[in-house]
Amino acid sequence: MMNFTTNLINDLLSIAEEAKQKILEIYISTESDWELEFKKDLSPLTKADIASNTIINKRLKEINKNIPIISEENKEVVYADRRKFEYYWLVDPLDGTKEFIKRNGEFTINIALIHKNHCVFGITSIPCQQKLYYAISGQGAFKLKMGSLPERIFATEFSTDDDNLVIALSRSHMNQETLDFVALYPKAKHMIAGSALKFMLVAEGIAHIYPRFGRTMEWDSAASQIIVEEAGGKVVHAYTGKQLEYNKEDLANEGFIVFGKCLDKIF
Repeated sequence: MMNFTTNLINDLLSIAEEAKQKILEIYISTESDWELEFKKDLSPLTKADIASNTIINKRLKEINKNIPIISEENKEVVYADRRKFEYYWLVDPLDGTKEFIKRNGEFTINIALIHKNHCVFGITSIPCQQKLYYAISGQGAFKLKMGSLPERIFATEFSTDDDNLVIALSRSHMNQETLDFVALYPKAKHMIAGSALKFMLVAEGIAHIYPRFGRTMEWDSAASQIIVEEAGGKVVHAYTGKQLEYNKEDLANEGFIVFGKCLDKIF
C-alpha cells in the first residue's frame, strides 16, 4: 500500500490548489473567453476543464510517472489495459461544468487514487468556497479552509424517521426516480447543490442522505466516496446496496445513494 507521507499529502493538496487558481482565473474572465463547446454526449466543455486537466496530469506525473491517470478529459484507456492497473489516478478536473457556466460557484475538482477496485485517497476541492476536503484510507476525512489547519470531519448519526432528516439533491439532474425516493421521506428537508458538494454535505454532517439516480461516471464519485466513508458514512449502489467499486469494464455508475451514519437497515 502506498505510504502517504506528510510531504506527499502536501504535494497532492498543492496540485488541487494550483488547478483551483487556474479555474478561478478563467471563471472570472469574460464568458466569450471560456471557449465553450459540447462533447459527443452533449455535456459542456470549457477552457477551464482543459486547463485544470493539464495542470493535474502534469503534476501527478511529476509525483510518480509510473502511476497511470484516467481522467474525464483524457483519451479513453481500454479495459484490456486498465484492468491490469494496481494503482491509478482517477480525475475529474472540473466536476459541475454546468454550474460553472451558470456562475453559481457549485463546481469541484476531484482527484482520487484507486488501488485495484477501491479508492485509497481522495481530494474534493470547492474553488469558489475556498474549501478543500480530503481523506486517506484508514486515517480519516478532513476539511481544509484557506488559512486554517485541517479539521477532522464526521458524518451525522441518524434514523430515516428523524424529524430533522436532511436530503441533499442535485441542482441539475433531478428525475422521477429521485422524486420517488424523496417521497419515501415526507418529513425531510431538502438541500439543493451542484456537483460533488452533495457528498461533502453528508461527509460533514450537514445532510444525512444524497440519492443520485441515473448515469454518472467513476470519476464523479471516487474522491468524494472515500471522504464520506472515512467520515463514517457509506456510498452504495442504488439497487443492490453494495459498496461502489472502480475500474469496472464500463466506467459508468448506474446510480448510488450516499448515507451518513444511518442506524436503519436500508438494504
